[in-house]
Amino acid sequence: MSRAQISALVFGVGGFGALVAATASNEWKVTTRASSVITATWVYQGLWMNCAGYIQACRGLMIAAVSLGFFGSIFALFGMKCTKVGGSDKAKAKIACLAGIVFILSGLCSMTGCSLYANKITTEFFDPLYVEQKYELGAALFIGWAGASLCIIGGVIFCFSISDNNKTPRMGYAYNGATSVMSSRTKYPGAGGDLKTTNPSKQFDKNAYV
Repeated sequence: MSRAQISALVFGVGGFGALVAATASNEWKVTTRASSVITATWVYQGLWMNCAGYIQACRGLMIAAVSLGFFGSIFALFGMKCTKVGGSDKAKAKIACLAGIVFILSGLCSMTGCSLYANKITTEFFDPLYVEQKYELGAALFIGWAGASLCIIGGVIFCFSISDNNKTPRMGYAYNGATSVMSSRTKYPGAGGDLKTTNPSKQFDKNAYV
């Protein structure tokens, strides 16, 4: 299960990094060439350059996604079986499950925020009555969607790895009693007698153990 958890950690942390990059980016939307007077000049806008209501909602969702992704990464490090922190295996399993849930919530917040922003852009773009500057989808939106997908995938892998681990039966070992290298007690000639064994059916030559 360590490989599954390592993969989940890579997806989760990678998604968290993408969410941070998307949230801080100013390329959430870019002017379309169809409506731009000077096609060589593009105008970019991000979450922090406007105060519209839907943008404030997207800000809150992305901040929540980044925060959840951060805590999910911390929980994942403590909950992985290959680390020495986090307590017993049972405690690690609970922490890892919590990390998976937090990653999934982070991905859903980011997915919702990016989709809300993209819906506003496409609505304005295809509205024939909208006479102001029209925009197209910016690169930050695709980064946000990719980061959200990675977080969700990582969270799902974490949850399934814990579920599979609980279903795996523990190996039992049967105790057959102590065994000795020599099946019989021997008496050497140098100790005052011939080679004798406690098992009369087997006779060993004096050079048997040479």
